[in-house]
Amino acid sequence: MVEYKTKGTCSRAIQFEVEDNVITSCRFVGGCMGNTQGVARLVEGMRVDDAIAKLSGIDCGGRGTSCPDQLARALSQYKAAN
Repeated sequence: MVEYKTKGTCSRAIQFEVEDNVITSCRFVGGCMGNTQGVARLVEGMRVDDAIAKLSGIDCGGRGTSCPDQLARALSQYKAAN
């Protein structure tokens, strides 16, 4: 299980697991529960690169980031380290 501390969003952290470049589980800690649960379910079973491509750059309220964007950043960091 990888835990990524978010920056600039209501969620405080994202926990996820990857197996063979596929996201097998994802959970947001804090944030807008309905939205973060929806995003987490949508990315489960998705390839890491596809999730990064779809979620990168999404903005929430002019913050320059969002919970989906933070997940893309977490996955990019994971990919760079592995």
